Amino acid sequence: MNDTDLPIVNGPAPPTPPRARFSIRRTSTIDTTWPDGREAPMVQHGRARDLMTLADVDAPLILGEDRFTARLSSAREILAISSDAARPGIERLVGARAGGQLRAAIIEALPEERAAGTPLYLLLDDIAGSSLVAGWAWSHWLPDWEEAFMKEPGARERRMRMAGVCLGFRPGSSALAEGDSRPQQNSMPVEPLDDGRDAFSWHVLAAQEGPASRRARRIDVRLGERIVIDVHFQDSASTPSGPRMAVHEYLITATADRNSQTLLSIEADPRILPFDECPGAILNLGRLVGTSLSTLRQTVLTELARTEGCTHLNDMVRSLAEVPQLAAALANAMGEEAGGPSRTLSTLDGDSL
Repeated sequence: MNDTDLPIVNGPAPPTPPRARFSIRRTSTIDTTWPDGREAPMVQHGRARDLMTLADVDAPLILGEDRFTARLSSAREILAISSDAARPGIERLVGARAGGQLRAAIIEALPEERAAGTPLYLLLDDIAGSSLVAGWAWSHWLPDWEEAFMKEPGARERRMRMAGVCLGFRPGSSALAEGDSRPQQNSMPVEPLDDGRDAFSWHVLAAQEGPASRRARRIDVRLGERIVIDVHFQDSASTPSGPRMAVHEYLITATADRNSQTLLSIEADPRILPFDECPGAILNLGRLVGTSLSTLRQTVLTELARTEGCTHLNDMVRSLAEVPQLAAALANAMGEEAGGPSRTLSTLDGDSL
């Protein structure tokens, strides 16, 4: 494929859509800060919530909510981690490095979270990607950040090791160019995720001061003849001037069969990406059609590995593996709404905000 054939980014995504009647919305954020300075460990605060909306959009039900706090070294090794509510076994993640090693440790230490597709599992799995991107936040707070970064010992070698890790860093890409030929990473200002029109649109989003990054996800699930899925993904950072800047943003729409739960269609809309080659990864998503939703976390890593995919688009698609659990909860509630006993927040798992 010639670079002239590559898709292009379409600019910042529109505001968060209103919640639909008879839907479930899963939202998650991981905020990363450096309380003791750039050279000190990063601190991550993650929060995720599952919110069901039935006939009355003004009376949604919180199905589950999880939080975690973690401290990571500059090498992205877990130094400390805890969750709210507490989960026995989470302390076994200490010492694991964010990435494949941490994901394997999560499966071993907390298998029930993965099996149930809990909000906590989504958050913990997302430590890998969010910690990888987080340092970009400093580019808005330090003058000549990239030039200073490249002067650090071993910086060029670290960049060259990125060759081939994804389509954006394929050999010969602009991301790997050096000197004057290396383009500045693309980023764009974005509006707040929660624009205030709907008090339940997102879980509470913490205010950020100083250098800070945020990885945010929204997964909407509805049921018709098919499972209908609408997803938003964004990596953004605070800035001294106020408006947030995003370096990654995608939208995805997908459908799946209600009985077999296999993926019937999937389309990605690249909104903000750092390099011109990055949007090309969306062209390979069709390979996933026919895949069982529940196996996407594994299938994506094999079908869209390295230069066949985008690390962050892959993370986005992998998060659809828990859609079957969300769809089942919605189907059960809709059945009860139609003729069974009503349920209130106090009868559901999780606490209200």
